[in-house]
Amino acid sequence: MTKGTIGVTSENIFPVIKKFMYSDHEIFLRELVSNAVDATQKLKTLASVGEFKGELGDLKIRISVDKKKKTITISDRGIGMTAEEIDQFINQIAFSSAEEFLEKYKNDAQSIIGHFGLGFYSAFMVSKKVEIFTLSYKEGAVAQHWSCNGDPEYVLEDTIKSDRGTDVVLHVDDDNLEFLEESKIRELLLKYCRFLPVEIAFGKKKEWKDGKYVETEEDEIINNTQPAWIRKPSELTEEDYLNFYRELFPYNEDPLFYIHLNVDYPFHLTGILYFPKIKNNIDIQRNKIQLYCNQVFVTDHVENIVPEYLTLLHGVIDSPDIPLNVSRSYLQNDSNVRKISNHITKKVADRLQEIFKNDRNQFEQKWDDLKLFIQYGMLTDEKFYERAEKFALFKNVDGKYFTYEEYKTLIGENQKDKNGDLIYLYATNLEEQYSYIQHAKDKGYDVLLMDGQLDIHLISHLEQKWEKTRFVRVDSDVVEKLIQKEDNTNVSLSEAQREALTTIFNSQLPAMDKTNFIVTFEQLGPNVNPVLITQNEFMRRMKEMSAMQGGMMNFYGEIPDSYNLVVNTTHPLIEKLLNDEETACAEELAPIETELSDLNNKLHQLKENHKNKKEEEIPAEEKDELTSLEKKIDELKEKRKSILASFASGYQTVRQLIDLALLANNMLKGEALANFVKRSIDLM
Repeated sequence: MTKGTIGVTSENIFPVIKKFMYSDHEIFLRELVSNAVDATQKLKTLASVGEFKGELGDLKIRISVDKKKKTITISDRGIGMTAEEIDQFINQIAFSSAEEFLEKYKNDAQSIIGHFGLGFYSAFMVSKKVEIFTLSYKEGAVAQHWSCNGDPEYVLEDTIKSDRGTDVVLHVDDDNLEFLEESKIRELLLKYCRFLPVEIAFGKKKEWKDGKYVETEEDEIINNTQPAWIRKPSELTEEDYLNFYRELFPYNEDPLFYIHLNVDYPFHLTGILYFPKIKNNIDIQRNKIQLYCNQVFVTDHVENIVPEYLTLLHGVIDSPDIPLNVSRSYLQNDSNVRKISNHITKKVADRLQEIFKNDRNQFEQKWDDLKLFIQYGMLTDEKFYERAEKFALFKNVDGKYFTYEEYKTLIGENQKDKNGDLIYLYATNLEEQYSYIQHAKDKGYDVLLMDGQLDIHLISHLEQKWEKTRFVRVDSDVVEKLIQKEDNTNVSLSEAQREALTTIFNSQLPAMDKTNFIVTFEQLGPNVNPVLITQNEFMRRMKEMSAMQGGMMNFYGEIPDSYNLVVNTTHPLIEKLLNDEETACAEELAPIETELSDLNNKLHQLKENHKNKKEEEIPAEEKDELTSLEKKIDELKEKRKSILASFASGYQTVRQLIDLALLANNMLKGEALANFVKRSIDLM
């Protein structure tokens, strides 16, 4: 029997392992099973080159739990270890100063293992004592028993073991009894060891017998040793790819299509990436790419390995060039990781281009599910944008698809404004904006449907990239001004008529939370609606982007919605309204208008007299007169407003016209909608 001290320069190793690896303590099982797989694979290699001439026999790795003894055992029939090898691989740890260790790796258990070769010692994260029973494959080897109670002292002695290989026995401490539950061990094996290349047996298969599940003699194998990604594409059918996806994500819809990655130079990379159906809720779709190192699960947080938009894909990446025990800083700075990222980006773009080129009809059918992913890539990765610009599609309100270049040719000169800017008209909701879409189509314009989560961001991006190009929503202005072909035609209203109509419509506008209306006038012709509602393109777009982005954009989110209430002055109903108002209110308004005119003349004259005088040079009585005039003018204006508002409240057509415009914009709800229905019946 040999007693000794583990070769470390600090006795703090075990407290450090327990304390700072605690957040990731479940990886102990991955590390120990990976060691068992390595030992088994090495034996296979030795047998293949003739250095081991015995029978390989059953090479399963076996995991067992004994709740009474509070032990977990990991057993393999690999190469085993001699006493010298135990001393070399177990007793000697490349470990420097405790202070440096604590400071550098206190938040990263993965790095602790990776940098210091502590895979085996992760066992002490959950154990108060660890034992090794091992017999080397070498002829004449003597079985060894090693034990350690979680301090630098160990015991190594000869023992009896009938079969080659290694059993690692963990005596679980009282803080980690959850790992004695079979369900927990099964969960970890499925998470970390699901695709390891050596069969892993955990318990026995069960069958239903006499009304209950009964254990059989057959081992329960928890892993698939030949996952699809390590096989050649020529060996796989479409159904094989689908079945593997269902194995990875049993509750997901089938994917749209896949990419099989297989690279040998300048780095090693295999994997299968699937395009899931994505329509919304980007965040829900993340963390579905699993990173493996030689079939050992590492992480499903691959943000530092692939560009952000590619995290929307699902599937598996496996590369021995990314170490099993990785840290985020390593991933961000490793040259192989950057090469892998660039390669995956290229392969994804090439695959999309291939599908578009070879089967455009299929590509169009899947576009609505694909576009969120493609747009996300175009917005966040310039290299992907350059490739995707060739196959990204626009969809118009008639359900037809166009490449960017095709659509530019389609709208051509017809949708250029007087300044030569090409105007892309779009709608975000076919039903709510139906009338605006029809007005645009009646003008001979084509309208895009931009109802996706990232469409607003994309069109802003395209406006920055494309010269003399603007995207304009169909309800952001009257159709004549969406694509302005000539300078504005002045509305033929007198100042008094403008003020009268502004007051009449303002007085009947409903009070709506965080919503403002501005009354404007246009000559749109007798066949266009008498009143329309539009919303400024810039402000609406900023508010929509604010709703998605937050942060600095929140400023726009707090601004009330502002709409234009556009009055078509050439519509017969508006012309009649003006005539009726002038007839009904003339007697009351005439003296007010006369008095206002006199007062305004006096006010103007008084201000002219003061134009070149300093404040202190103006006599006090003239200042008082100025204040008095302004007060009287305000009072008369309020009186005029009151008369016009009184007229409007009794003239049901005004509120009816407003409500019709609101209804066309899906803005008439609740009590206002009920009142509209009742008024409509009364007017009939």
